[in-house]
Amino acid sequence: MATLSVAVIPQVALDGVFITLGYLAGSLPMGVLVARLTGARDPRTVGSGRTGGTNALRAMGTWRAALVATLDVLKGFVPVAAAWLAGASTLGVALTGVACVVGAARSIFLRFHGGRGVATGIGATLFIAPLAIPLGLPFFFVPIWLTRLVSLGSLVGTAAGSAIIGLFVVAGWNPWPHFLFAVLGTCVVWIAHHDNIGRLLRGEERRFDPFARGE
Repeated sequence: MATLSVAVIPQVALDGVFITLGYLAGSLPMGVLVARLTGARDPRTVGSGRTGGTNALRAMGTWRAALVATLDVLKGFVPVAAAWLAGASTLGVALTGVACVVGAARSIFLRFHGGRGVATGIGATLFIAPLAIPLGLPFFFVPIWLTRLVSLGSLVGTAAGSAIIGLFVVAGWNPWPHFLFAVLGTCVVWIAHHDNIGRLLRGEERRFDPFARGE
């Protein structure tokens, strides 16, 4: 029992370090940072007031929005990859991914405001279950293409991604903590979309116009 305790405590501590680092990395407000560093409009001043790619496109234009989206993906991918490389447990790696998404949606640097966590969740998934990305992307893009409702695509896409990862776990391709990551990450994204869900149910959700600026 003593040997087990000695072995477990460092592992738990290592997992805790990377879960914390994952939250801090996810909290980095890339949309705000890119706006300040390039002299562009703060994405929080348009649309939903969030800091993610959709608002970045509205506020800053195409190339800055693409940069924001790329950085948001990386802040999910890099901490998860680092946790795995450092020897974190499978559960620790999965919870690091969840922490990244939580940070993206509830940034400590923005008084627990932020984005929706979608791009950061995609970044974490790219390491945890990369095959789920190409399989899940149609569930994201098709609803947006049909309705021009980005929120609907995000909700459907994340739910589909969770189901796909669940199937991977059932098939024995991925360990069970990966499904925990998928479910908890999706819950965080859906909670961050609570206002969108209300507008969708009332038929009041704004449709995305990629050519509109500053709405």
